[in-house]
Amino acid sequence: MIRINQVKMPVNNGDGEKLIVRHKELLRKKAASLLRVPEKEIQKVDILRQSIDARKKPDIICSYVIDVQVNGEEKILKKFAKDKKMAGQIGKSDTVKYRFPASGSKQLEKPIVIVGMGPAGLFCGYFLALHGYRPIILERGRDVDSRKADVEQFWQGGRLLKDSNVQFGEGGAGTFSDGKLNTLVKDKYGRNKAVLETFVQFGAKESILYEAKPHIGTDVLCDIVKRMRQEILRLGGTVRFDSRVTDLLTEDGKVKGVVINGQENLECEQLVLALGHSARDTFEMLLGRKIPMEPKAFAVGFRVEHPQELINTELYGVSDPGALGAAAYKVTAQTSTGRGVYSFCMCPGGYVVNASSEDGRLAVNGMSYSDRDGSNANSAIIVSVTPEDFGALHPLAGIQFQRQLEEKAYQLAQGRIPVQRYGDFREKVMAGREAAVEGYQADSVQHTEESRCAAALQPMCKGLYQWSDLTSLLPGNCNEAFVEGMEVFARQIKGFDDPAAILSGVESRTSSPVRIPRDEDNLQSVIKGLYPCGEGAGYAGGITSAAMDGLRVAEKIAAAYAPVIQLT
Repeated sequence: MIRINQVKMPVNNGDGEKLIVRHKELLRKKAASLLRVPEKEIQKVDILRQSIDARKKPDIICSYVIDVQVNGEEKILKKFAKDKKMAGQIGKSDTVKYRFPASGSKQLEKPIVIVGMGPAGLFCGYFLALHGYRPIILERGRDVDSRKADVEQFWQGGRLLKDSNVQFGEGGAGTFSDGKLNTLVKDKYGRNKAVLETFVQFGAKESILYEAKPHIGTDVLCDIVKRMRQEILRLGGTVRFDSRVTDLLTEDGKVKGVVINGQENLECEQLVLALGHSARDTFEMLLGRKIPMEPKAFAVGFRVEHPQELINTELYGVSDPGALGAAAYKVTAQTSTGRGVYSFCMCPGGYVVNASSEDGRLAVNGMSYSDRDGSNANSAIIVSVTPEDFGALHPLAGIQFQRQLEEKAYQLAQGRIPVQRYGDFREKVMAGREAAVEGYQADSVQHTEESRCAAALQPMCKGLYQWSDLTSLLPGNCNEAFVEGMEVFARQIKGFDDPAAILSGVESRTSSPVRIPRDEDNLQSVIKGLYPCGEGAGYAGGITSAAMDGLRVAEKIAAAYAPVIQLT
């Protein structure tokens, strides 16, 4: 096929799905024109990527990368190879089709066990089941329907369940998020495309295959993970909920099994540790079993809310971008002290959610539904921290650092999400600490004509919240870096540092504070048969990269061992 880059199409207001249909029709004509052939010679057009060019807002353009199947392909490629003007735009397609490896010859004596059913464990289990391996997946939390009910009850003021919350349960922490699927992981083997195609197979929109910033939305993602689980079961796999791994069994440097809920032994020789980054008790158990671990840098900060209309206007030039949907941003800064400050998990039209998983500790995250129609945009604005900030060299020092911040956040608002206007945070202004306990008044910020946020802007939270003083939450040097970053971002997005913008804390679960070392050839720990995998083990940073790592581990196991059953 022939690859054509930078195929530009105008954007008009209207339904997003209709826009894509219209563009698909036009892309065939555009491809024929660019290749200088009659349209009837074009057999097929595949969209590989769609991105938004808003440099001349409000005149927005969609830019496409497409692969074209056309008669006389070799002759056309030779012609354009001599055309210096078009050489960068037209060339031979280099798309790699994903292939699961041929199975190995060793016979499995015991079942393959996967610990955790977030993206890494789910995709590892699905692809193993798809190829006849009948894995057993152990998930400490509950199925996604029960989990949704538990989380909603907690958000309404109910009791926090330690194993069924935003962090734990079917689908992992990413299930209660925006369902963002973009990743910076290089994909020379086609795993990224395989992951996205799997999501489409189980209910996601086809557009995630080519959008520059694909997302699913938590409402759709919940249904997808349930369908994937049902297919794993149909293929002969096993999924066990409410099954927390409380001990690891080893002998002579090899995996021999796990203990479930402190009372049941399950034998295995191939164990995939697809832990989430919040499985703190499991990390403690593993360290007690002498599994090598090391602290890892991550980032902490606050959720920042702005009116979605402000973000739309600044990025697209219009408050209602129609077919484009709610605008998303990504900002980064290097501060004068060398700390990085950047946005993370940006949720257009989204909500700040109470993402706690331990009693007496509070953490926040962001979430959007598939239509992204909430009135506020929010993103984590986070400051990088390293093991030097943790105050100790212990492998789990980063976890202790997180817990200290989360305990402060819990105490600030008696278990509710603590929120504060950015202007008050920036100036370290507070109407007395006693007032914070009684309930901080949201209108303490003095609004000016320069203010881009409405004075009536209110938090959009899933979970109860309370106005508080967040200035005591992070270490002082992190606060200073945060403010410096906000001022930098305001030069990129006017109004970003508006005093009426709303902060929520603490965003502490951005990535794993731990890495479990593994051999990059066989993906195993020093304990043979133990495969550290995904985000919790320190090898991913989001839904897609975690799913890709789970797929990579499944490949390693399959390449060594024969399937349990032969599927037809």
